[in-house]
Amino acid sequence: MSSVVIALLLFMGNAHAEDGYALWLRYVPVEPAFAATYRAQLSDIVAPDATPTQRAARVELERGLAGLLGKAPPMHAEATQQYAVVLGTPASSTLLAPLRSEIESLGTEGYLLKRMQRDGRSVLVVAGQKDIGVLYGVFHLLRLLQTGASLDALDVHESPRVQLRVLDHWDNLDGYVERGYAGRSLWDWQSLPEWKDPRYTDYARANASLGINGTVLNNVNASAWSLAPAYLDKAAALAEVFRPYGIRVYLSARFSAPIELGGLKTADPIDPGVQRWWRDKVNEIYARIPDFGGFLVKANSEGQPGPQDYGRSHADGANLLADALAPHGGVVMWRAFVYAHEVPADRATQAYTEFAGLDGAFRPNVIVQVKNGPIDFQPREPFHPLFGAMPRTPLMMEFQLTKEYLGFATHLVYLGPLFEEVLRSDTRARGKVSTVASVVDGSLEGHALTGMAGVANIGNDRTWTGSHFDQANWYAFGRLAWNPHQSARDLAADWAAMTFSPDPAVVQPIVQMMMASREAAVNYMTPLGLHHLMARGHHYGPGPWVDGGPRPDWTSVYYHRADRNGIGFDRSASGSNAVAQYAPELAAQYGDLTKVPEPLLLWFHHVPWDHRMASGRPLWDELVTRYSLGVKQVQEMQRQWSTLTHPTEVERGAAPLASPIDPQRNAQISAFLRIQQREAQWWRDASIAYFQSINGLPLPKGEAPPQHPLSYYQSLQFPSAPGDGR
Repeated sequence: MSSVVIALLLFMGNAHAEDGYALWLRYVPVEPAFAATYRAQLSDIVAPDATPTQRAARVELERGLAGLLGKAPPMHAEATQQYAVVLGTPASSTLLAPLRSEIESLGTEGYLLKRMQRDGRSVLVVAGQKDIGVLYGVFHLLRLLQTGASLDALDVHESPRVQLRVLDHWDNLDGYVERGYAGRSLWDWQSLPEWKDPRYTDYARANASLGINGTVLNNVNASAWSLAPAYLDKAAALAEVFRPYGIRVYLSARFSAPIELGGLKTADPIDPGVQRWWRDKVNEIYARIPDFGGFLVKANSEGQPGPQDYGRSHADGANLLADALAPHGGVVMWRAFVYAHEVPADRATQAYTEFAGLDGAFRPNVIVQVKNGPIDFQPREPFHPLFGAMPRTPLMMEFQLTKEYLGFATHLVYLGPLFEEVLRSDTRARGKVSTVASVVDGSLEGHALTGMAGVANIGNDRTWTGSHFDQANWYAFGRLAWNPHQSARDLAADWAAMTFSPDPAVVQPIVQMMMASREAAVNYMTPLGLHHLMARGHHYGPGPWVDGGPRPDWTSVYYHRADRNGIGFDRSASGSNAVAQYAPELAAQYGDLTKVPEPLLLWFHHVPWDHRMASGRPLWDELVTRYSLGVKQVQEMQRQWSTLTHPTEVERGAAPLASPIDPQRNAQISAFLRIQQREAQWWRDASIAYFQSINGLPLPKGEAPPQHPLSYYQSLQFPSAPGDGR
């Protein structure tokens, strides 16, 4: 039989019903040939257990090796005559003293995985300057085993490229998750602080396995009550669980809390009483949570209070909190997602307008948190123009893992390519190597305070994220936050190997599905630079006809501007001139209809329907073709998945092999792909019906008309759609 068949047969013995709770930390038995080699190389382990983090590392390694190899090898706190693996720091293990300088060069969170000769034998070292580095190294070692990598000549030196690697939970104190599609909040505020659900530890394990080192517990649309003593006690209980895993707790702070909690008459940042209130509140927090990370703040945006209510700037507001936090080492993550009550000519320009002029005005412990694009987590946006425009201010990337605009949890949309596309974008701020990633990791301007935030897609659903494939977005974010220069494809391959099987016959089709999925969603939702076409409020499904209401920039027609003559938002010099917020070289490219990349065409230009595209087709025909292509791409994803989940005649005359995917996960994934196919068709048909009603043009030859009239799509209502803000 072929090697593929043998591999599949070996894997069949490990296939079993799973609910997704274990995430990528399943630790199922490796193939026997690998297991024998790994057992010989990991036969006896020296691992200290004097601190909570040391114990966490030891327990994780024991758990992992027991699952992967069938039995955990002996573990000792002190060296034995047979030791094959050494865990620890130079301070916790004398065996590592000769490596002190090499280990310390990796920083406080870095780690070393190295095979070396020690006491006449080959020894594998998992070492860090601090215990947390050792824990990160243990997870890296287990990842190598899960993916079938060789340990023969291991020599890994890892340090995080980004300092703050944070998940932002948009969780309310009543358990509701804004833009959440995975159930209710993971935090049971009612039973805290007395009851610490064991799931909190598993949450911490999963984050530590990726190098995530911070979590914001509550919604950016914050309640002042999150800073009240009773809730600080609850946050302190979570911090106690997370601490051994290197995770600091942060809180979203409501700017008006001095009024709502403190009884003050103002929250003006220059008022001495307000300043004193924040100092006292911060002292109160650190008395409970000594390693408290700091505050995340949304201010003067979407109705949230802020310093502009008092005629002050964003820098005035951020510096107020920064001064209170500075004695304790805390930071302020001040969001740049702002738009005022007065709608500007182009909402995409407002954050730059408000923040670029404040460059250099923020305290050293303030980092400005900027969304990846200038609107709001759309399927595709150009990178935010603030990246590269504030050289004296640390900027923190904000990605959205919860797929508010990308089909919620039921659409398979792997966000790794989106993250990579943004991070690799060249700002041209310092020549052609000035990528967004170099801004985020501080290397472009020499900033030590750096950060990346991900709006969490986590809830109390058994899968954690509402679907099995959405776990990959949590995974990819964490790995890219550690090193934003990594490959989305490589991360997808690692995730697929750990989540399903390391067999290439399983990994390759899954990675192909994942890598195509984001572009498929762009095609069936917002091709060629269209954006903000979703239904009002809940953002579920298409709504290119949305108009009216309290704000023009909460409508679709504000953004696509389709009329009889053409479609798209003119952001060139003859329009809103948003292109001027980019470096001159990019402004010239984006502002020129003949040079702008076609994926961003309608983002930057209002284009005639008969404009000739690179394909030779007129714009209208190209738009319809892209919508249809998105549907076909989802159908191809279904086909690829079916090759893994249906019994197949692998050799002439052989009996069909059982699926290498367990039935429980296959059932949900297959159902969700059917939902995605149906909704991709819905997006395609509704969008084409609407735009055809505007331009009156015939469909390209061979393109099927929408299944229903436009009035049908416009009549659809979804009052129970999840995740809408309240």
